[in-house]
Amino acid sequence: MSYERLAYDDQDTALQMRTDCTACASEMGIPEQRIMPDALGAAPSIAFADFPREIRKPEITVSDAAAHLASRIHLHWD
Repeated sequence: MSYERLAYDDQDTALQMRTDCTACASEMGIPEQRIMPDALGAAPSIAFADFPREIRKPEITVSDAAAHLASRIHLHWD
């Protein structure tokens, strides 16, 4: 009887999945990538006081020609 992984099987632990990925990457010749802690920088602030209270929305202008064309379109929603 062969092993069959079913859809409802629990996934492996994070350590086992990382070990599997590392083994596959070494077989394929992919260099191990490392993230340097200082390269990430500080996390952005989510404090309410750090954001402007009112942000102006961009204004959209519609030319007379565009308004005229839009008024001539007859859409039938049947």
